[in-house]
Amino acid sequence: MPKLSTRLQRFRKGSPLSFRLLAWILLFSSAFTLIASGIQIYTDYRKDLSQIDNRMNVVEAGYSSSLARSLWALDQKLLHTQMEGILSLPDIVHLRLRIEPDSELVMGDIPRGAQTRSHSFRLVHMGDEMFELGELTVTANLERVYEEMEHKVGIILATQFLKTFFVSILIIWIFQHFVTRHLSTMADYARDFSLSNLSRPLELDRPRTPSNERDELGRVTDAINQMRERLNDDVVRQERDAAEIRKFSKAIEQSPSSVLICDRQWRVEFANHKFTQLTGYNASSIIGKHPGALSENDLENRESRHLWQSIRLQVQRVGVWQGEVNSIRKNGERFWEQLIVTPIKDSGSETTGYLILGEDISIRKRYEQQLLRQANYDILTGLPNRMLALDRLKLALAQARRENTQVGVMFLDLDNFKHINDTLGHDAGDNLLVEAARRISSCLRGTSTVARLGGDEFLVILPGLTGPDDSSQVAERILKTFSPPYVLNSQEVFITTSIGIAVFPVDSDNSGTLLQHADAAMYQAKHKGKSAYAHFAPEMTEVSHERLQMESRLRRAIELEELELYYQPIVHTDSGNLVAVEALLRWNNPTMGMVMPDRFIPLAEETGLIIPIGEWVLEEACKTAVEWKEISGRNIGIAVNVSPRQFRDPRFTDAVMRALDNSGLEAEQLELEITERLILDNSIETAEILRLLDREGIRLSVDDFGTGYSALSYLKSYPFDTLKIDKSFVQDVMKEPEDASLVRAIINMAHSLGLRVIAEGVEDESQTHFLKAEGCDFSQGYFYSRPLPAAEFEAWIKTNQRVQI
Repeated sequence: MPKLSTRLQRFRKGSPLSFRLLAWILLFSSAFTLIASGIQIYTDYRKDLSQIDNRMNVVEAGYSSSLARSLWALDQKLLHTQMEGILSLPDIVHLRLRIEPDSELVMGDIPRGAQTRSHSFRLVHMGDEMFELGELTVTANLERVYEEMEHKVGIILATQFLKTFFVSILIIWIFQHFVTRHLSTMADYARDFSLSNLSRPLELDRPRTPSNERDELGRVTDAINQMRERLNDDVVRQERDAAEIRKFSKAIEQSPSSVLICDRQWRVEFANHKFTQLTGYNASSIIGKHPGALSENDLENRESRHLWQSIRLQVQRVGVWQGEVNSIRKNGERFWEQLIVTPIKDSGSETTGYLILGEDISIRKRYEQQLLRQANYDILTGLPNRMLALDRLKLALAQARRENTQVGVMFLDLDNFKHINDTLGHDAGDNLLVEAARRISSCLRGTSTVARLGGDEFLVILPGLTGPDDSSQVAERILKTFSPPYVLNSQEVFITTSIGIAVFPVDSDNSGTLLQHADAAMYQAKHKGKSAYAHFAPEMTEVSHERLQMESRLRRAIELEELELYYQPIVHTDSGNLVAVEALLRWNNPTMGMVMPDRFIPLAEETGLIIPIGEWVLEEACKTAVEWKEISGRNIGIAVNVSPRQFRDPRFTDAVMRALDNSGLEAEQLELEITERLILDNSIETAEILRLLDREGIRLSVDDFGTGYSALSYLKSYPFDTLKIDKSFVQDVMKEPEDASLVRAIINMAHSLGLRVIAEGVEDESQTHFLKAEGCDFSQGYFYSRPLPAAEFEAWIKTNQRVQI
């Protein structure tokens, strides 16, 4: 009776394990049922749809000829009869007959909101010639299919759910009876288990048959009872071991790191949990072993024993040993460990054992190695940096002096690398540098060195040369390996490099001058057309000096007021009325004279001077536009070119708004001309900057359209107002049909996107007639006016009064 009440009490409390098992059985059974039912229902549904499609194909095969004959004979009665026959077919609810040229016959109704399926076929008459008489569209109602599918879903789900539920209940009852009730008994026994009741064994409510004793529950019961007996024996030994346990406890408590305790023969007696974490060795597996022989690898043990022999002698001689050791974990992984080894002495100063404290210093060593590598190697490419390269160059020169050989120094600069950064982003630029470093390295032998000096500049040191042709052969190999395209952001890009070569001792006998001469030769290679190499010649120093002078003078150009803006009108193509003006930068240096932008703008881009120069241009152009309004009483828009590097400056939008605020120019009177290659970047930052400028009312224009990559797919993504056709296409529109077709296509494409078009480089009247005929909105070029200084342009405005307000 007590057992029965206990069972009822447990059943009322419930078995969490049984309930979880029931939940999982129901979950997976339901999932399997749903999947199987869904597959069956979907198969039946597709079969019904296939039958309807076949019925429509039968209609086409059986009625197309007869309907065509009725139409050809104009037999309306027969036509109605045939269509009624089609409409009587199952699921067919609507027929629409389109009769050439513009008649239509409709029969049947499509229920409102019904799901339908349609099939159309042409009706033709085949005589001496084929005549298309019309087209019949047959529409079938899918309501019957859906009703049958819903009926099947209800029946299948209900029957499967009931079957799954009752089977699950049966399984749970069996599991409860044979397993979980005994587990509950074990849990209650373990909960009440203590040293005070070791005499009561664990017994389960089931027959003691051989099969029951061999199963898992019987084995667990025996294991628990054996543990009870061992604990009973251990109680007797507890007091005897108490003193030794206190010794171990003190050692562990006093150690902030991993702890090993060895006896006088250096056999491990104890290892704490920290040691197991640090090395991976289980404490019980190393008891009795020498600390230098923990591994199963004999070679590792020999190396470790040699170290521990030195440690043992040092401890015996000095009394302590401390140092850094490259230890090995159980899994074979090496790590750096700081060890302190001291003897454990008794009250009589006799050594009874040894205490070994360890601390993992791998992170510290890794940082030390990382700092050492960062000091000597480039982080991105893994190549030696400038400092290490100069050291190797000095060593190569010293060796060449001893062996009477030559050393080649090659200075490499990637052509148009900044264009890649501006177009595809810095991540693509980094990937390009890594691949370029790999290609350069693949062209060199083992004794040579390739280093990254910074940016897109590389240095190659070629020791042991016997003649100048050796360095030329290496340069040719490098140029050849740059021929295949680079794949950046899933796009093929062709990049070349320019190489300058200087040779020791022919060109110089010291490293600093060799580098300067190689740099000068590299610029000469770029002037030759890029993707080339050049050997140093004495006259190259003058070119390098001239470039350095130009950079120095350009840095002071704004301060000395040497920069000035020229202005060229933009007119309405139809009327010739002035609508806006483009501001063009010029540099009037007292020494070099008038310097055109194509000479100093690339240098300004390279050095970053384009940012302050661009801000000055914005301020000056906006201020001048306001002055023209005060003089003429009319609004004259001003267009300003924006370089990619200027555009990506974080302060660019602030500079634009500051120029408008300082000058008082209305935002819609300012137009910023963005180069085509800039919008190909298609980055989130580019889009946000363009949309911010557009929200402020500033007009945006695509400059030199068609000269770079195709940007058609990006025009619709950005808020541009105007598209400028490059003058290289406009100048030959009257001579080259291809250019005329291209200009015509650009105009039509731009208008379809809601963009206005400006044609640059208009130089004769025939071009204006062509552009006017093709609907080009605005024109700009020498035909109207050359770029003029501000004072001369004011005079031009006064003599050309047709200003579009």
